[in-house]
Amino acid sequence: MNWDQIKGDWKQMTGKVKEKWGKLTDNELTVIAGQREQLVGVLQERYGYERDRAEKEVNDFTHGLKP
Repeated sequence: MNWDQIKGDWKQMTGKVKEKWGKLTDNELTVIAGQREQLVGVLQERYGYERDRAEKEVNDFTHGLKP
């Protein structure tokens, strides 16, 4: 699944995002609003990831989703 599809279906995707990254709050998911860079930034803050790791996590998550 590409990021444009995720962004378009963000409200439906938030459940899967919370499954993967349970520390994210509903408010953070609202602020992210399907923006990939926002998600990467929040993962860095919330989980203490370096940017490369946050990018990899998001990429792995995206590729693991079925279209």
